[in-house]
Amino acid sequence: MSNITNNRVSATIDAATIQKVKDAIASVHQVLPFLIGLKPEERQAIPKINDVNKSFTSDAITAIKNNGTLLPAYLSVTEIDNDFTLFQQLDELVQLSSQLTEKLSDTQMMAGSEAYVSALTAYRLFEAASNAGIAGTDTIYDQLKQRFAGQGGNGTITPTPTPTNPA
Repeated sequence: MSNITNNRVSATIDAATIQKVKDAIASVHQVLPFLIGLKPEERQAIPKINDVNKSFTSDAITAIKNNGTLLPAYLSVTEIDNDFTLFQQLDELVQLSSQLTEKLSDTQMMAGSEAYVSALTAYRLFEAASNAGIAGTDTIYDQLKQRFAGQGGNGTITPTPTPTNPA
């Protein structure tokens, strides 16, 4: 909740910084132009490497390299080896980008939560002011309560308990 005692995120990003981040992401796309996108059904359908078959794949590549004459020429050891090497190289980058994506998402979620909880608090205060007959608050309250129209009840919201952190 955004208030004096509990505000975990208090920041904004200026336009120049947003542009720097966009440029950095664009540079990754330029440095790695071979990156592809898969359709959801493709992601689901293709066989994937996991811990068990990662070792199998490595062993098979070693066997192919050491016994290439036993296999047909159309089975390119170079391409198989390149694919597996790229898989391993991207493993580290995927983990780093996943960590960044998680932090971006978590920060966005917390900032949104703090803004929304504060908006709900303001809504409750405008409702109380309107009910108390404070001039000018009826219009504000009527505008805000439309968010809760059709949800049953009388347009007021029930406070959500805020977890406390025992010291």
